[in-house]
Parts: sequence; C-alpha cells; structure tokens
Amino acid sequence: MDFFAVITTLLTISSIFSYINARWIKLPGVIGVMLLAIGSALITIFAGKMLPDFTRLIQELSASIDFSSTLLDILLGFLLFASALHFDIKKLKSNLQGVLVISTVGVLLSTLIFAALLHYTLSYAGHDVPLIYCLVFGALVSPTDAVAVAALLKNTRMPSRLETIINGESLFNDGIGIVLFITFVNLAATPGSQFSLTHTGLLFAQEVFGGLLLGLLLGAVAYRMMRVIRDFQTIVMISLSLVMMISLVGSMLHVSIPLAVVAAGLLIGSKPFSDNEESRLNEYLERIWGLLDELLNTILFVLIGLQLVMVSFSLDYFVAGAFAIVILLIARMLSIVLPIAFLKRSLSIQYNSVGILTWGGLRGGISVALALSLPASPYRELILTASFCVVVFSILVQGLTLNKVVHKLLENKPAS
Repeated sequence: MDFFAVITTLLTISSIFSYINARWIKLPGVIGVMLLAIGSALITIFAGKMLPDFTRLIQELSASIDFSSTLLDILLGFLLFASALHFDIKKLKSNLQGVLVISTVGVLLSTLIFAALLHYTLSYAGHDVPLIYCLVFGALVSPTDAVAVAALLKNTRMPSRLETIINGESLFNDGIGIVLFITFVNLAATPGSQFSLTHTGLLFAQEVFGGLLLGLLLGAVAYRMMRVIRDFQTIVMISLSLVMMISLVGSMLHVSIPLAVVAAGLLIGSKPFSDNEESRLNEYLERIWGLLDELLNTILFVLIGLQLVMVSFSLDYFVAGAFAIVILLIARMLSIVLPIAFLKRSLSIQYNSVGILTWGGLRGGISVALALSLPASPYRELILTASFCVVVFSILVQGLTLNKVVHKLLENKPAS
C-alpha cells in the first residue's frame, strides 16, 4: 500500500470500529476499538480462508505500518503534548515528590524485581531465559503508559490526589525507562560486556535533562509567539509545529522526545495567552488538542489490536505472558510499598492507596513498540508475545475493572 492508501484504510477501519462500539458494544471508546481490532486480527489468523479479502486487507495494512516508529516518532509526541496541556500544574506541584519518586526509583525497583522473579519463575517452569533478557523485558513493561493512563482514567471515580500521581508518573517515567531499556539491550547484544554506571548516568542525563531543556526552550519560544497574536488559527499551527520540531530536533540530539513534549505542554498549558481575563484562547486550544487526542487515541488502540498478527502463537510464549502479568503486578506493588516505607512522611501516600496505584498502573502501546524494536535474538519473540499479553490484560482487564477496584478499596477507607 502507498502512504495515502494506508492512511485512508486505517482511518476508515478506525471509524467503523468506533461506530460499532458506540452503536452496539458501548464499551469505553479505546477499549471497544481495541477489542474489535484484536477480533479482526484473530479472524485474519484463524479464519483467513473464509474471508480472503478482509484477511488480505488486514495483513497488508499491518505490513505497511512500522508500528514502533509510527508510535515512538509520530503519534507519541502529539498524544503526550495533549495530555500535558490539560494537566493541572498546581496539583502536580503539590504531589511532585511522590510523582518523581515513583517515576524514577519506582520504575527501577519494578524492573529489578520483575526481572528477578520472572527469571526464577521461568527457570522453575523449564524455560531458561537469561537474566539480562528478563531485565530488558522488565525495562519495557515497568514504566506506565501515559497514553493508556490518560485515555482510561478520564471516566474513573479515582480520588483526585491519586489520579494526579498516576497521571504525573506516566508522563515522567519514560526517561528512566528508556535509559534502562537501552542499557540492557546493549548489554544483551554484546555478551561479556560490563555494566558502566558512568555511561548509564551520562545517558540518563542526556535523555532526561536534555529532553526537559529542549522542551522548555522550544516551548518558551512557541509561547512567546502565541502570546503576541490573537489569530487562533495561527496559534493552533504553532502548537502543531512545536510538537513536530521537538520530535525532529530531539531525534537528532538523541534526547527524550516524550519528556520534551511533556515539558513544553506543561509550560504552555500553565500560562495564559493574554492578561485579559475574558480571553478564552487557552480554553479553545485545549479543546482542539482534546479532540485531536481522542482521534489519535482511537487510531493508536486500533493499531495495538492489529499488532496481534505480528505475535507468535506459541503456548510457551503465552504461558510466559501469563506469568509476566502476575509478576508485573507484584513488582508494581512492591515498587510503591518500598518507597512509602522509607519516605512515608515526605511522600504523604498511605498504604491503603497502594492497591489503587498498583491496579491503575496501566501499560499501553509504548511497551509493544519497544518490544518490536528489539534486535533479533532467541528471546525476541517470547518478549514480544508476553509484552502483548501484558498490554492487552492491562487495557482490557485493568481498564474495565478500575472503577470497581477503586470503589471496593475506598468503600470503608478514604484514600490520601
């Protein structure tokens, strides 16, 4: 398929799935369209001969789209900017310490705990997966996904403080997650190489601080341009070009594009475009980006579902995926409990919030995209299939039951 045919087919399929869900299934939007996309992929795999034209269409569409680069290089910037633009900066400041600890120390703890438990569990089950590949797997599934979190927390009855922590964590945890992922992938690709704390620290500084600096600089320039004009069309065009420029320059400088667009979105979303209290330019811009966020989210979750055609249908891999789901929830819980135990006063997070923070730590397309970017190895297919299992469980099961879990856990206890 050529570029126009791919875009047309993808948008049409997304529109049809969205209509079917809104008309008959009536699940939350992104969950419904992803479920339909998974169903389409299963039809392609298991009943392809019965529907040859439909099967050919899905296969050609999936083969024509590089999901990893499409998400990481194109869609992610727009989706994160939209989330950051709507984020309440005052709530973030009041919960900043908790957000930073969970998004850094928490991700590191989750990765290490997950890798150790998975390595032991798979070895006990007769599957010898080296620890370094378990660390790679842990690095790509431990960070929560800002896109999935933003999409699925919109209609929950979660307490405002916990929602702020989960949303804030998902916006900022990509930095350490990507650094860990790159470090462990390089170690796995060069057997016998030694872990270098200095190299990892420099990589972390480049990715995190470089990304934040780039986002703040370009965001400040864009804000100054927006502030001196009243033409709303031009303001929207500046915001769109800002995200594109961050993605382009960030890839050239090898800094964190997710953190850069988050920094720019928070800066612009927290400042008014005019001293006139009657000006509603900020509100209009947020509405435009809110609509764009909904459209791109629908397309993204359709893409995630269709990635099932890329998964190897091996029973062993799905068993590993089932283990990974349980172990990841345990690792997530421990990565929250341990910081609370040592920093309870400064974090101001109560133990009765752990269950909600654990279940609300959703994974999404970024984990699948990183798994697809893995170089060839004997364990690539296992990690990809198991990652897909984790993401599907997170979105379909955790996403659908999050309200019930919140209600049950807070039924007799107010959360802090």
